[in-house]
Amino acid sequence: MPDMLEREPKTKPQVDHREGAVARSIEQQTAKLPSDTFLWAALGSIGASLLMMALGHEKKANFIGQWAPTILILGLYNKMVKLHGSEGV
Repeated sequence: MPDMLEREPKTKPQVDHREGAVARSIEQQTAKLPSDTFLWAALGSIGASLLMMALGHEKKANFIGQWAPTILILGLYNKMVKLHGSEGV
């Protein structure tokens, strides 16, 4: 029976699997943002959604409220790139 460590995937990226210039450039620029920027932006979209709902604009409120999960996922991606790098090394 093979050892567990031998079955683990190799995490070093191959040359043909590296990020493109555009992705690398975007990651370098967004890495300059503090991580809580994304949290505050998501909370802002929730607040704006609540305001639109209070003003009676339900469709706009739903549209703006749906930004929060996307912003949080972008923040998570940004944090992962900061911690692990985009090349996986």
